[in-house]
Amino acid sequence: MSRETAIDTVAAYFDNGTFQSELATLVSYPSESQNPDAAPELMRYLVEAMQPRLKKMGFETEIITNPDPSGGPLLIGERREGDGLPTILTYGHGDVIRAQEGMWREGLAPFELIEEGDRLYGRGTADNKGQHLINIAALEAVLAVRGNLGFNTRIVLEMSEEVGSGGLADVFRSHKDRLTADVLIASDGPRLQPEVPTIFMGSRGGVTFDLELNLREGAHHSGNWGGLLADPAIILAHALATITDRRGQIQIAEWRPDSLTDDVRAALDGLPVTGGDGPEVDLDWGEESQTPAERVYGWNSFAVLAMTSGVPDAPVNAISASARATCQLRYVVGTDPEDIIPALRRHLDAHGFDAVKIVAHDRGFFAATRLDPKHPWVLFVTKSIEKSAGRAPHVLPNLAGSLPNDCFADILGMPTVWVPHSYRGCSQHAPNEHVLKSLSRDALRVMAGLFWDVGAGGTPSA
Repeated sequence: MSRETAIDTVAAYFDNGTFQSELATLVSYPSESQNPDAAPELMRYLVEAMQPRLKKMGFETEIITNPDPSGGPLLIGERREGDGLPTILTYGHGDVIRAQEGMWREGLAPFELIEEGDRLYGRGTADNKGQHLINIAALEAVLAVRGNLGFNTRIVLEMSEEVGSGGLADVFRSHKDRLTADVLIASDGPRLQPEVPTIFMGSRGGVTFDLELNLREGAHHSGNWGGLLADPAIILAHALATITDRRGQIQIAEWRPDSLTDDVRAALDGLPVTGGDGPEVDLDWGEESQTPAERVYGWNSFAVLAMTSGVPDAPVNAISASARATCQLRYVVGTDPEDIIPALRRHLDAHGFDAVKIVAHDRGFFAATRLDPKHPWVLFVTKSIEKSAGRAPHVLPNLAGSLPNDCFADILGMPTVWVPHSYRGCSQHAPNEHVLKSLSRDALRVMAGLFWDVGAGGTPSA
């Protein structure tokens, strides 16, 4: 009975092909939360794929109807070993983004696990079925070797993350007594580099909205009316150009956070922003005074996600009546989320663009969160991972993307430590999503070592 035996056990689980076969089963559930027709699959995933396995591990589980009618069901479970032991909360989501069938490379299919070299392809392999499978399997390995975990475990599996985790906050508020724990240890998102473990303690928030300019009814001939009618696309382009300068530096004072402290800069110093597949980083984009790591993890970023005026696929010689841009602000702690849209309104009005309408999207988004990299639980997890992996992990104050971490940090009031099991080139939210076999095997070992260490004592006090 030893830490090394638990790690060897979970490595054998991967080496004998069990991980691949179990991941193939999970991928086969077409659990697209963005597709209303797939609603039955959301419940089936919890009832058939998750609940029996957790019960076999000694969890008492309950499937809860989402209080948000647009959201999928949730599973809450607990394995209790005794008073006085630390309690760990873990989390995953079994819903996936739209499959985008017909867009995958030849030979691939979204709901079939396909192995090619070091890659396992399939929708949900990276986001998030493969990640919570790794954590569950690591818990099973510790149980098999030690006979117990040495700590109490609570788990939440939701089926609405890809549509904004609607209802999750309400469930957390109404079931708070069943979800509180000493720490959240969960997995989502990517490592900075495939071969180096990463931990992060929060995420950027996000606000998405449309900028619309409607000037008249219908389009009009560009020859007869050119020079007489204002062009909404040109006006909207100029409005957008006031939000950032030509290199993307934000020009709205309220959108420039006050939280890039010396401690955060020190935590981000030297962290890579390249590695694995992905486009080349534009080093001359974003805040000129910041490093690339500070721009993506310590600062806000504005993006135009889509723009349209007229019919781009079939243009005609006419001045359009309207123009629209879908925009997004990803923001860090230190930005007032309640003032993001009002600040934009004030800014546009001050620059003479009062006719441009701001339409906030109904889809909920997650708030920004961050935990001190020197928090005792961060140090505990870092030490454990370094022991298992033979190298120190990359430590991020927060992820560049967004997660429902605010539900854990703000509603449940617990420290949050995420250990991602994917990498940035995994094509999540796109065709050809995949995980790396080498990374998955390493992640299984890391998590088995971490859960073993939690049960061995010496965890941070509450």
